[in-house]
Amino acid sequence: MEKWECLVCGYIYDPAVGDGTQGIKPGTKFEDIPDSWVCPECGVTKDNFKKLT
Repeated sequence: MEKWECLVCGYIYDPAVGDGTQGIKPGTKFEDIPDSWVCPECGVTKDNFKKLT
């Protein structure tokens, strides 16, 4: 699964880990996270993330 980086603070969303702070379970692809999700580090929305290659 692909990791995604916050362009504001550098937080890395890793699908293997998920985001327990907002109820995103491990194994959840970035594309499947609800649009209401925000970066757990700085609070910006999903459109402020880029896919890591």
